[in-house]
Amino acid sequence: MVARSIDGENTTAGVHPLKFSLWLIIISIIMMFAAFTSAYIVRRAEGNWLEFDLPSVLLINTIVILISSVTMQLAHNAAKKNNLSFLKIMLMATIGLGVAFLIGQLNGWGSLVQDNVYFGGETSNPAGSFMYVLTGVHGFHLITGLIFLVIVLMSSLKYKVHSKNMLRIQLCTIYWHFLGGLWLYLYIFLRLNH
Repeated sequence: MVARSIDGENTTAGVHPLKFSLWLIIISIIMMFAAFTSAYIVRRAEGNWLEFDLPSVLLINTIVILISSVTMQLAHNAAKKNNLSFLKIMLMATIGLGVAFLIGQLNGWGSLVQDNVYFGGETSNPAGSFMYVLTGVHGFHLITGLIFLVIVLMSSLKYKVHSKNMLRIQLCTIYWHFLGGLWLYLYIFLRLNH
């Protein structure tokens, strides 16, 4: 058996422990959102469900997160080709788009409040509470993705991300694409079930 560094690509088992851990995290997040959306459908069928317009910023956010997925892939491709200046630019663009997405989510919540849709309290309705939970929990995971992106950017500034050291950016790319796919699922789910 040959020991590998934390950034090594291969292990004797064939899958790096960090990649395996990331896939476990992704599976657990999928299960959590499957539970949330199932509960949404069941609770909506019980009645006493407030109908309201989805904030228009959700469509804009969908476009923003899809573009950020493209910039993340471009960063990954740049690292593979040792184009380190483009790698840094694309990582910064992805971070900027991620922050723009979060700002859009806050604006969406502001629109909900203006429409008297609240999370809890006597004036709340389960429809609004589900909306805040679905978007808020996704937002939390997006913040973790942004932290991961900043760490990868800092590593790239120290020339620790390149074609011979791809693990960090591979993990970040997988997670970021997952977050984009998860948001797309949530957006379509809310459009179809609202």
